Amino acid sequence: MTADLAYVVIGASLLLAIVLPDLLRRWAISAPMVLVGIGMLIGLTPLPDGLPLDPRANRVAIEHATELVIIVALMGVGLALDRPLELRNPRSWRRWSATWRLLVIGMPVTIAAVALLGWAAGLAPAVALLLGAALAPTDPVLASDVQVAGPQTGDHEVDESDELRFTLTSEAGLNDGLAFPFVYMAILLATEGAVSRWALEWVGFYLVAKVVIGVVAGMLVGRTLAYVAFRSSNRSLRVAERGESLLALAALVASYGVGEVLGGYGFLSVFVCAMSFRSAERSHDYHAAMHEVAERLERLLTLFVLLVLGIALTRGLLEALDWRGIAIGLALILVLRPAAGMLALTPWAGRTKGTASLTRGQRWATAFFGVRGVGSVYYLAYAAGEDEALAQDWLWSTVAFTIVASVLIHGVLATPVMARIDPVRR
Repeated sequence: MTADLAYVVIGASLLLAIVLPDLLRRWAISAPMVLVGIGMLIGLTPLPDGLPLDPRANRVAIEHATELVIIVALMGVGLALDRPLELRNPRSWRRWSATWRLLVIGMPVTIAAVALLGWAAGLAPAVALLLGAALAPTDPVLASDVQVAGPQTGDHEVDESDELRFTLTSEAGLNDGLAFPFVYMAILLATEGAVSRWALEWVGFYLVAKVVIGVVAGMLVGRTLAYVAFRSSNRSLRVAERGESLLALAALVASYGVGEVLGGYGFLSVFVCAMSFRSAERSHDYHAAMHEVAERLERLLTLFVLLVLGIALTRGLLEALDWRGIAIGLALILVLRPAAGMLALTPWAGRTKGTASLTRGQRWATAFFGVRGVGSVYYLAYAAGEDEALAQDWLWSTVAFTIVASVLIHGVLATPVMARIDPVRR
């Protein structure tokens, strides 16, 4: 194939990325499903012979590419959420109760379950723990079919009928950063050995300090940019007045950079920055314009990630996959995540406080739609750079299989399930 033909394929793929979301809206087929399939077909041709597809040889490129996709998605998710979260308002925290339950109960239970399953299948403890940490967080990139559509401007009220989508969206926005302590736990277990050597460091620094730093950094950047954009005394700096929506890109890059430089979790910084910015002038149309920029950029970046993933699938990425990887991936999607989600969301001892706004059907849907995606690839690439034992081909094959299985299973079921639960919205 010539380079000119490559441009034709890329151009056609870009066109698909633009038209697929609306074209497939009423069908049980998602855009990620189609894009992965196209990538697999391209992989069967001679076209991508020169593409860097070996995950070990191209670990750094994979890490940075997926990192960029995630922070763009997190900015879009943070701007899309209409429900406020005020530090000094207990009532606002209670309205996020389902999200906290999924993060504090559901995610650790999922990590532990996958890790135990991997350990029982013969994996080393550090490898099993990394697999659980990488696969546990739901993905803000590939879960658009079950997330809120975007910021609703002109009205401060929260649409309570959208509780299911709000919970899935807010969980995806926060758990990418909150899974990082467990990735570091796997790295420390592989590099430092006995837990007694690093347990206090992990709790004090990786679990607490880095989370706090990431949140504070995001709040500072978000509030600073909001003040400049909406209230600066210099008219030239009040970019919200002229609708300069590219500030979204400056915000996501700045917040991620500040969070990382200060030693915190940059993913948390980006999401908190977007939430902090959204809290300023909440009804302003500028939030919708910024969200549109982030959403379009995310769509284009996701296109290339999914195409390359599809190509890699038919170019040897699954060669190391065995029955253990298939069993763990399917168990996670069909059993472990749904069970952990229901454990977190089901009211205890007859009390409904915190989950009353979710019906039983919505709780089941929230527990089931834990979409795996780009974040899993990033965490694996990051950990693989820290220790060779965490860079196994089997891990890459298993994570890739789980992502594709999630794309297929969740993609097929998203439209009919969401339509059944909330037919008015559809």
